[in-house]
Order: sequence, then C-alpha cells, then structure tokens
Amino acid sequence: MMSRRMFLGGTAVAGALAAMGIALRDGKAEAAGGSAFEVIKTEAEWKELLTPEQFYVLREEGTERPGSSPLNKEKRAGTFHCAGCNLALFPSRTKYESGTGWPSFYAPLDDAIRTSEDRTFFMTRTEVHCRRCGGHLGHVFDDGPKPTGKRYCMNGVAMTFEPSGAA
Repeated sequence: MMSRRMFLGGTAVAGALAAMGIALRDGKAEAAGGSAFEVIKTEAEWKELLTPEQFYVLREEGTERPGSSPLNKEKRAGTFHCAGCNLALFPSRTKYESGTGWPSFYAPLDDAIRTSEDRTFFMTRTEVHCRRCGGHLGHVFDDGPKPTGKRYCMNGVAMTFEPSGAA
C-alpha cells in the first residue's frame, strides 16, 4: 500500500521531470526558429516563401522521402544553399554518395550550420540547422568518410544548388 508521503514525493518528482521536459522543448523551439537567428519570419511568411514540402522539412523538422531529391544526382562543382534564406552551406567537393537516399556531405562551410540534440523516435541524434534562419536541414552522424568521419545527411528539399561560375 502506498503512503501519503510516497505519493506526494512521487508526484513532486514527476512534476519536476515534466517541468524540465517542457523547458527543454521550449529551448529547442527557440534554437530552431526563435529570435536567435538573423532571418526571422512569421509562419505565414515562411509558407508564402516555401513550397509545402520545404515548409514541412525546414520549419516543422520533417524528412523528405529517401531518393526523392534531384540533388542526390548533382555532380557539378558549386555550392549547396539553404532553401529558406540562401545561406551557402556545403561546397560540392565535400558531397559523396552515402547510399542513404539523401544528399550527404563530410563537411559544411565555416559558420554555416548549428546543431542541437534531437531526442525524437526514442533515440538521440544530432540535428543540423541553418545558422542564419534556423531551418532544419537534416542530421549529422559519425560514420562518414575521411577527413572528418562525419556524414551530414541532408534533406535535398531544404537546399538549392548554385553551380560554380553562376551569377
């Protein structure tokens, strides 16, 4: 039988854990799309600027279907940019075929991305965001090629490509 003291103590612990969970969620929301970024838009402005699929991935942290992005086959020299704010993210020389169905890179450009902890789907992953607008780009893993050993597994719909020499 449960005593009143055990019940109240358990309730207090559960309440504290719930409060910490809410604080962590709120902190992630701010990091992903709050005032800490240079490019700030309302939800309506983002919806006007982006396609529905881009909005789902960049603003709602969704994932595109594997193998669906034309950027998987992009082999030209150039730069991959954020589809939300046009910040240059990855040079084409760091792109490689990972076999995952998403464009993969072993290194971003300097000061192009930010990361945060993603605890969805009962696992912990490192989420990658555009540092200028906070848009969700994908995740980074520690199973990539040399020289970094990283695999930046990006949603192609979250990016655009600008070939070298393009105006």
